[in-house]
Amino acid sequence: MSLRFTKMHGLGNDFVLVETFDQVVDDPAALAVRISDRHTGVGADGLILVGPPGAADTDIRMTVFNADGSRARMCGNGIRCAAKLAYDHGWARRSPVRVETDHGVLPLDLTLVDDRVVDVRANLDTPILDPARIPVAVAGDRVVGHALGLEGITLSMTCVSLGSAHAVFFDPPLPEVPLAKWGPQIERHPLFPERVNVQFAQVVRRDYVGMFTWERGSGITRACGTGAAAVCVAGVLNDLTDAHITAKLPGGELRVHWDEQSGHVFIAGPAKEVFSGVWPS
Repeated sequence: MSLRFTKMHGLGNDFVLVETFDQVVDDPAALAVRISDRHTGVGADGLILVGPPGAADTDIRMTVFNADGSRARMCGNGIRCAAKLAYDHGWARRSPVRVETDHGVLPLDLTLVDDRVVDVRANLDTPILDPARIPVAVAGDRVVGHALGLEGITLSMTCVSLGSAHAVFFDPPLPEVPLAKWGPQIERHPLFPERVNVQFAQVVRRDYVGMFTWERGSGITRACGTGAAAVCVAGVLNDLTDAHITAKLPGGELRVHWDEQSGHVFIAGPAKEVFSGVWPS
């Protein structure tokens, strides 16, 4: 049976979305590998299934698979794309859209132009800082400014999870970061039993931060929503940034806010539909 799909992206962080309201995906992990391939497939950073939720007062269920077939508990840009798809295609005609994920139910506020979603603000809930829950094999109640040895140098690492685990580094300057080399080494470092996403960031101003991303299971990506949120949290914990920042990624800018009152982290930016098609399964 063939599958209908929609190609979408948030700041160049691209996904193939397949609705499962009336379609069945027998082996999503295998499909993610095939369909994400940029030479023989559609090409994407991962596969997202969008279907009926199991939780009450929830509009859709989102399930994410990375390009290597591994399952991700959360994806910040992916959930923004899923919310746009759900509204524009009529499965969830309200704002906020409530999306069930492996990390819980999260609300997303939609900005509309001519009844189409052009911008999505996602509430990513409270950041996880407990090393055992991230998880990272470091003692203590937080991993902030932890020394990590890599190829004869020492990097200062802060770890945060927003449903996806992130290791954040504010050194060295971004032009000096060999991301394709360091990214996979840190992703699979023995400190991370479930692997980790890697964020290198450079503070331009306290409210403006440049960043590069190596995503667990996908490699170098043009943007990462939970990664931008992790950079904001890490910046505040290290007294390098304010709680409101603009994160400048290779694919564009995300607005990020770690709200002091609620403790929740919010990310906001554009989500776009590229094209639709049929995948011969």
